[in-house]
Amino acid sequence: MESQNKINYQRLCEERIAQVTADGRVPEILLHSCCAPCSSYCIEYLSQYFNVTVFYYNPNIYPDSEYYHRVKEQQEFIQRFPTKNPVGFIEGDFDTKEFYSAAKGLENEPERGMRCTECFKLRLGRTAEVAEEKGFDLFTSTLTISPMKDAALLNRIGQAMGEKYGVEWLPSDFKKKNGYLRSCQISHEYGIYRQDYCGCVFSYKERQKEKEERTLKEA
Repeated sequence: MESQNKINYQRLCEERIAQVTADGRVPEILLHSCCAPCSSYCIEYLSQYFNVTVFYYNPNIYPDSEYYHRVKEQQEFIQRFPTKNPVGFIEGDFDTKEFYSAAKGLENEPERGMRCTECFKLRLGRTAEVAEEKGFDLFTSTLTISPMKDAALLNRIGQAMGEKYGVEWLPSDFKKKNGYLRSCQISHEYGIYRQDYCGCVFSYKERQKEKEERTLKEA
């Protein structure tokens, strides 16, 4: 059996898309988005085959002003970007207590550690729940476009959440085939705000620390 590390999730994505669109139907997909820059290529790619609804659910974002800036960028990008099939938008609840509850006891974990895993479970779980409630055919996430994220982990979590809520997870590794590069190109072309940290207070503090250390080295 092929190991998790060797699974080509983007190939699985392409194969599944070919299957679900073989009869000429345009399925409905709920796309969890972490931010507008990461969503850019994902929307361009998926909207060729699906009616896409972007689900912006990110209770991890810190501070509140950053959240509202990011969600505004997301909405404006959707309005401006031309697509073959329609792209809708749903904003999830911005309740930071949900994130801090998920992260409890993991505050000192490093970036890309268990705290991030619990955050992925929270966001993908809610996406699966909404996808099932609203009758979407599939759901997926922009998170796999980031070179900093573990696509195998995200796909395992997405699959598990799909099974839990009874809705199909579309596997992906959107960074592949120059997907990440294309997201950077679109972001530049549309002047999308591109943040310099993942989103939560822990990543924010880590980035501030890195900036301070770099400043001291350059002084």
